[in-house]
Amino acid sequence: MSGSCNVKLSYRWLALLLGVATLFAAGRAEAVPSFARQTGMACSACHTVIPELTPEGREFKLNGYTTDNLRQVSAETMKGNSTMALTALAPISMMLQVSFTHTGSPVPDSAQTGALAKDGDLLFPQQASFFYAGKIADGLGAFIQLTYDGAADHFGFDNTDIRYVHYLSTAESGSGSSSGSSGSGNLLTRWLQGHDVLWGVTANNNPTVQDPWNTTQAWGFPYSGSSVAPTPSASTRLDTNGIGQTAAGAGMYLWIDHSIYLELSGYTSAETGGAHPSDSTDSQVLRGLSPYWRLAYERRWGTDSQQSLMIGTYGMQASVLPGNGQPLSGPSDRYTDVAGDVQYQYITDNHQVTLLGTYIHEDQNLAASFADTLAANRTDSLRTLKLTAEYSYRRTIGGAAGFFETTGSNDTLLYPMNGTIAGSATGSPDSRGYIAELDYLPMLNVKLQLQYVGYTRFNGGVADYAGIGRSAAGNNTLYALAWFNF
Repeated sequence: MSGSCNVKLSYRWLALLLGVATLFAAGRAEAVPSFARQTGMACSACHTVIPELTPEGREFKLNGYTTDNLRQVSAETMKGNSTMALTALAPISMMLQVSFTHTGSPVPDSAQTGALAKDGDLLFPQQASFFYAGKIADGLGAFIQLTYDGAADHFGFDNTDIRYVHYLSTAESGSGSSSGSSGSGNLLTRWLQGHDVLWGVTANNNPTVQDPWNTTQAWGFPYSGSSVAPTPSASTRLDTNGIGQTAAGAGMYLWIDHSIYLELSGYTSAETGGAHPSDSTDSQVLRGLSPYWRLAYERRWGTDSQQSLMIGTYGMQASVLPGNGQPLSGPSDRYTDVAGDVQYQYITDNHQVTLLGTYIHEDQNLAASFADTLAANRTDSLRTLKLTAEYSYRRTIGGAAGFFETTGSNDTLLYPMNGTIAGSATGSPDSRGYIAELDYLPMLNVKLQLQYVGYTRFNGGVADYAGIGRSAAGNNTLYALAWFNF
């Protein structure tokens, strides 16, 4: 009887949350993010539904966040060379997320054996972020996010991407950067003539945060989710178990004829907190330089690029020291991820459709973990599949449906039965499920979201997957979000 009352109470809180969010949203109609202020364009020019990008949004990102339509504060040398080009209005923005989470079954208490945690969590906020997002100087721009995490109760740098860009040639000019050479020129000079070739440099703290499509980890669907609900223990490095903000890297890319994207980057470990260098108290520390690569082709057609199709591939090889009580020396684990992805968009004033697909295969050479008895096998593998369909009507009412699956090698030490909801009774990493989502945008910079995540398999099992009597469906999650950008 008490469980039924808790469920009813949870839904009353959910209704109250959405009602308050709607009232608050109604008073914020005039607010727009810094990119919109800088360019003078509505959010709909660069986004279907935040944060998903349109072709115009991808061009803005690839051009280093520098497109502007504001008065400039500028300075020049006696010879007319620019020494400063600042926008008159600083590109500062803020984001606030308020959320409510309810799981199919209450999770075990984190401190009291046999007790259960509260059924339903309201996070106010789930996240609050400050952004510097826009032009720094001619050819130089940045997306820098400082976030307060309501669940972890701390501030830290979130996704950050700093870019410098330069056009080697443009089809309009008909000449390349080496136009000072003789007309007969070399092959490269002649090829550059008549082509749009953008060269860029990116420095960032999360592999895939620099990616302009929405198929990769940093900006992929779901674009927001609960930070307190249980999630599967296993995932590939380029998926949700990504390297994230524990790394820093830089790379170069080419954007050719607004169609072909080529990138090569490298990442190394970055200390994100603490008063000591990286040592055995840290875990999953990158060793040396980890290369990341990306190749994609996008074709656009129709009036104003009404339709677009991208087919691509990307990957990374990372050497990782397990740490977590083990010294950061000796052998390391090596992860090799190779992925393929596809994205289709159909965008009109009334209808916005996006289809997303990603497949990642990861080979694991676990020399360090095997030697430290953290893994039962010297080699393992993981595979990730994600499929998503999204629809929005006039960028106001919409929804999405997604399927996700992770499968791989059984390993009883890597995926142990440890008496917690994160355990696996079979040593299997297999998880499978679906996501159903409804979205309402009373304004383009305000998003109200209702999401349901269902699991048909969790950490290798369905009924008693962890050996503690909890089913996969017990981790099903109802998640409500109010998302404000201003």
